Amino acid sequence: MSQPTHQRMFFALWPSEEVRRALWQASGKLHQVWSGRRTKPDTLHMTLVFLGDVELARLDELRAVAAQMDTRRFSLKLNHASCWRHNKVGFLSPEESPPELLQLVYGLEDQLDAENFSFDERPYKPHLTLLRNTRCATQVPLEPIPWDIEEFVLAGSSTTDHGPSYQLLGRWPLKA
Repeated sequence: MSQPTHQRMFFALWPSEEVRRALWQASGKLHQVWSGRRTKPDTLHMTLVFLGDVELARLDELRAVAAQMDTRRFSLKLNHASCWRHNKVGFLSPEESPPELLQLVYGLEDQLDAENFSFDERPYKPHLTLLRNTRCATQVPLEPIPWDIEEFVLAGSSTTDHGPSYQLLGRWPLKA
């Protein structure tokens, strides 16, 4: 069997184990009311830029783009549970996006564009998917989840019989 030449990739914020546990608890509370399929704890992340299928031969170029980012560490407070009815996705998001988050996203997009990478160009809406195939019912009160962002990652995605599987292809620290 031949080796793959492409992989689905995305830049993301990857939660620590502590944040991951809090997200898993929140997804359980939402699931009790909204039902649906919970996102597995080891796949929880907040996408920054979705690239789609990328030639593996360009992986070093992507890493070079990431290394150029000059964003300071920041904190997020995931304090808004909501869902998109059109695709039945339940998620958490910050009520306010820190300027550093937007600087990181737009900086990545600018550099990716300069290096002729294709990426999802829809307006950025920070969110972390907790449920799929959910029926967006009533509002569910949740405790805010604080998240100190100290790095971002490049992840590769593959589909398995058990859902998506992610492989971290690189990590980059943010400035202190």
